[in-house]
Amino acid sequence: MVDHATPNLPSRDFDATSDFYGRLGFGERWRADDWMILERGGLMCEFFPYPDLDPYESSFGCCLRLDELDEFWALCRRAGVPEAHSGIPRLVPPLPQHWGGRIAYLVDPDGSLIRLIDNR
Repeated sequence: MVDHATPNLPSRDFDATSDFYGRLGFGERWRADDWMILERGGLMCEFFPYPDLDPYESSFGCCLRLDELDEFWALCRRAGVPEAHSGIPRLVPPLPQHWGGRIAYLVDPDGSLIRLIDNR
C-alpha cells in the first residue's frame, strides 16, 4: 500500500453524513458505531461521531486535491448544495488564487470546511 493520509472529520449523524457525501459520489467503505470511512475514487474521508457539535462553531476542515475540480463542483451543485457565502451547507465557486491555482469551498452539514483544490 502507498503511504497516504485521510482527513478525520466530525459527524453529528452517520446516516445524514453518508447521505450528503453519497450524493457527491462517495460510498461507504467501512462503518461501525464509532467510525465511518467514505470513499470516492482516490478520495477518502473518515468520520467520527460528534453528536453535540454546533456546525456554526466547527473549526474542522481538510483539503481535497482534485484533477477535475470543475466537474466535482458541478456535481455538488446538481446534488443540491447551495452556492452561497454563508449558511450550512454551502458551496463557493472556484476562484483563482494569487499563487496561480484555483480553490473552491464546500461546507458540509456539520460545518467542516472542505477546500477543493485544483491539481492543474
